[in-house]
Amino acid sequence: MRRRRLCCGPLQTGQGMRVHAARFFHAWGIATSIFWRWKIISREHQINEEIRAKEVRLIGPDGEQIGIKPFREALQMAIDMDLDLVNVAPMAKPPVCRIMDYGKFRYEQQKKEKEARKNQKIVDVKEVWFRANIEEHDYQVKYRNVVKFLNDGNKVKASVRFRGREITHADIGQRILDRLRSEVADLCIVERPPKLEGRSMVMILAPKNKD
Repeated sequence: MRRRRLCCGPLQTGQGMRVHAARFFHAWGIATSIFWRWKIISREHQINEEIRAKEVRLIGPDGEQIGIKPFREALQMAIDMDLDLVNVAPMAKPPVCRIMDYGKFRYEQQKKEKEARKNQKIVDVKEVWFRANIEEHDYQVKYRNVVKFLNDGNKVKASVRFRGREITHADIGQRILDRLRSEVADLCIVERPPKLEGRSMVMILAPKNKD
């Protein structure tokens, strides 16, 4: 009579251990992510048990002044309302704490910051080069670029580049930049007047604020 071998037992055990290990590390990853996210959120303000004061000046969820309360009593009031106790003025004597939904508060703050960044105008500095012996046609091309950049709300760094012995006639660069300055005077202010920097003369123009 032949004996039947149970060859799948150890294999099943190994597979089961791998499944349990995978589940454990997945759960650990989620828990770790939540923990660090909470630490990042709560770092800006002390909340709940993080508050170390013995007593606090308490503000209610609707902004009402409740007065000075022992910390434990204030915390219990927040817990009873299913809200958080947040230290909004830690340097005050005693610290000022407010009862609020801290998660909602942080969400609204981040939403406002995102909106402010979206509406913020980013000003670029566009550089336009002129040659000391520039011809009229080329000058007009450069001039139109300067006008476009200023109308788009960007600053302009206008530079006259000198080659070889042209540097001995820096007054030529001065005249080019003075001409440009006068022709775009209604669009900009001179943030930095023409100044010699190495082998270039540089002027910076900033767009006027549009009312």
